[in-house]
Amino acid sequence: MDKFLNNPWAVKVVALLFAFLLYFAVHSAQAPTPKKPGESFFPTATTDEATLTDIPVKSYYDDENYVVTGVPQTVNVTIKGPTGTVKKVRQVKDFEIYADMENLKTGRHKVELKARNVADGLSISINPSVTTVTIEEKTTKEFPVEVDFYNKNKMKDGYTPEQPIVNPKNVSVTGSKAVIDRIENIKATINLEGVDQSVEKEAKLTVYDRDGNVLPVEVDPSVVKITVPVTSPSKKVPIKLDRKGSLPDGISISSLDTSPGEVTVYGPQNVLDSLEFVDGPEIDLSKMKDDTELEADIPVPDGAKKVSPEKVKIKVKVDKEEEKKLKDVSIKTVGMNDSRNLEFLDPKTGKLDLTAKGSAASIENLQPSDIELYVNVADLSDGEHDVKLEVNGPQNVAWSLPQKSVKVRISSKTSQNENDKGQDEEQDHNETDSQPS
Repeated sequence: MDKFLNNPWAVKVVALLFAFLLYFAVHSAQAPTPKKPGESFFPTATTDEATLTDIPVKSYYDDENYVVTGVPQTVNVTIKGPTGTVKKVRQVKDFEIYADMENLKTGRHKVELKARNVADGLSISINPSVTTVTIEEKTTKEFPVEVDFYNKNKMKDGYTPEQPIVNPKNVSVTGSKAVIDRIENIKATINLEGVDQSVEKEAKLTVYDRDGNVLPVEVDPSVVKITVPVTSPSKKVPIKLDRKGSLPDGISISSLDTSPGEVTVYGPQNVLDSLEFVDGPEIDLSKMKDDTELEADIPVPDGAKKVSPEKVKIKVKVDKEEEKKLKDVSIKTVGMNDSRNLEFLDPKTGKLDLTAKGSAASIENLQPSDIELYVNVADLSDGEHDVKLEVNGPQNVAWSLPQKSVKVRISSKTSQNENDKGQDEEQDHNETDSQPS
C-alpha cells in the first residue's frame, strides 16, 4: 500500500477520481433531471437577448465653433450574448452610444451611431442606427431680459408692481445663426400672487421665437436675479409736532418749521382712509433758549407699513416775548341747535378782552377776527351752566384770558314760547277786567 501511495502517478489518478466524484455530487443535487438521449453530459453556455430603451447618445464634434442638430437624445439598444453578461449589462449599462462628427464640416450629413466599451461576447444593434445631422457655425449674441408677471390680479388689495430690476440685464445667447435670427425675446416669469412687499428672487430664462416656441440655445447666464419693487397704497399727510414743557419766561417762538412739511404714509387702504396727520416727534420747549435745529425720526402710524421720508428736520426760532391786547372778541357757541336758546349771563355782552403773547412778528398784525373764542354746549341741558372757554388762533401765540369760564342760560324754544303765550293771555285778561261795564 505504501508503495502504491509513493507512486506519483497513482496519487494523480486517485485525485482525479475524487474530483469527478465531487463534481457529480454537486451537480446531481442542483440538476437532478436526467439527461436526454444524445445530450452532452457537461453543461453548455446559454445565450440571452434584451432590448434597452432610452439609452442616451453622446455627440462628439468641435463644440467651440459649431452647433449640431439632429442627433437623437436617446435610442433603443438590443443586446445579445451570454446570459450572465446580458444580465449584468442590463443593470449597469456600462457601454456608450455615440455619434462621431469631429471630422465633419458645416452642412447636412448622415451619421452612423456607434457603440463602444461593449463587453466581450456581446453584440449590440442600435435603433435608429443612422441619423441625419445639420452642422452650423456657432454664433453668440447679446439680448436684453424681459420680465413677465403672472397672477398680478391676485396681489393684495391696492399693491402694484413697479419696473423690475434685472441683474444682469443682458445675457449672451449661443446657437446656430439660423436659430439666433429667430429669437424674439428672452423672458423670466415672476409670480405675484399674495405679494404685498418687494420681491427678490432668482429666475430661469427661456428663449422664445415670435410664435412663442422655445428655442434650443445656450444662455449665459441661464439664471438671473430679479428685484420687483412693490408699492402699497399711499397718502400724503402733514406732520403734527408734539410739544411738551414751556418756554423760559420772556421767550416766545417766532417760527417753527419742519422739512418736509408732510410725509407719504404707505399701508392698507382702510388705515390710510382714517389718517389725517402723522403725530410727529416730540419737542421739549423748556430746553429752547435760543434758535434750534434738530433732526428726529417720524413715527409710523399704527397699522401702516412705513413713512417716507423717515426723518424730519425741525427749525425753531425764538424771540423776545411781547404782548398785545385784543378787545371785544366775540364768544361763539358750539353744539347749539335751532330748538334751543342761549343767553350769556357773565359776561352779558358775550364778548371778552384777550391778551396775546408772542414774538413781535407773531402778534404784530393780529386782529380779533384772527381769534376763535368759543364754548361747547352740546351736552348741556336747560338751565344755567359755567362753561369752559376755548381759544383757537395762530400757532406760536399764547393767550391770557380774564376768566376761564363763562356763565350761560340754556332754554328750549318750546318752553319759551309757552311762557310768552302765557304772559300774553294774562295781559289780555287784565285788559278785559279793566274795561267799564
